[in-house]
Amino acid sequence: MAERFLTRADLRADLQELGLRPGDAVLAHGALSKVGRLLNGPDAVIGALLDAVSPGGTVLAYTDWDALYDELLDADGRVPDRWRPHIPPFDPRASRSARDNGALPEFLRTTPGALRSGNPGASVAALGARAEWFTADHPLDYGYGPGSPLAKLVEAGGKVVMIGAPPDTMTLLHHAEHLADLPGKRVLRYEVPLATGNGVEWRTVEEFDTCDPVVDGFAEDYFAEIVRDFLASGRGARGRVGEADSILVDAPAVCSFAVRWMEKHCPR
Repeated sequence: MAERFLTRADLRADLQELGLRPGDAVLAHGALSKVGRLLNGPDAVIGALLDAVSPGGTVLAYTDWDALYDELLDADGRVPDRWRPHIPPFDPRASRSARDNGALPEFLRTTPGALRSGNPGASVAALGARAEWFTADHPLDYGYGPGSPLAKLVEAGGKVVMIGAPPDTMTLLHHAEHLADLPGKRVLRYEVPLATGNGVEWRTVEEFDTCDPVVDGFAEDYFAEIVRDFLASGRGARGRVGEADSILVDAPAVCSFAVRWMEKHCPR
C-alpha cells in the first residue's frame, strides 16, 4: 500500500477550517518540512492558499532579497569600490528571495502571474486579485512603514497565516515596530544597487533595524512573546495544516496589539 501524500485539496480544507475565506488577503509564512509529504511540493501549498481565498483573494509572502553582501559594508553603510562591480543589482522580476525565508516565498514569486514589490530588503510577492495594488509604489526608505505591502495588508483587513513557521518570524510585526512610539529605535543606512533602464543605480536606503530588536531591552525573540500573548487573549485561530501546527490571525488586530505591547514593555 502506497504511503499517503497530502494533496492541494487536503491543505485547502485545512486552511478553510483554520478560517481562511474567499476574498481574504493573506500573508503566508511556512516551514514546509513540517507540513508532511506533499504531492507537488510547495506548489501544493500555494495552490491551496489560492483556492482557500478565491474568488477575489490575494496570497502574499515576504521575499526579502538574497543579496548577502552585508559584511562588505563599511561603517558608513557603503560598499567599497572594489566590490561594487561584482554585486548584482536588485531586480524585482529576477532577484532571488532570501534563502532564510524558506521555499514558500521563492515558489510564490516564480508562480506565473505573481508580482513583487520594489523595495529590496522589504520586498513582498503577491498573487491574486489585488497583487498589483499590494506591490505597487513600495517606498525605498522605511519599507516596513506607510505605503508598504504590510501597511496595505492592515488597511485591507487582511490576515497572516503561520503554517508551521515559528511565531517570531511574523514579518507584519516589523510594521508594528515602525508604528510604535519607542525611544531610541535603531536606524540603518546602507547602499543597495538597483537595476534600472539606464543601468545600475546605487542608492542609500534608510530604515529601522529589522535584524535585531529595534530597541535595546527586548528579548531576541520578542515577536514570539507578542504572538503568544495575542493568542492567549483569545484572538486568532489555531489548527493544523497538513501535519504542521498553524495559526491564523487578523492583520489589523495583531498589529495594533503589537504596537500597544511594545509601547507597554519598552524599557524607558
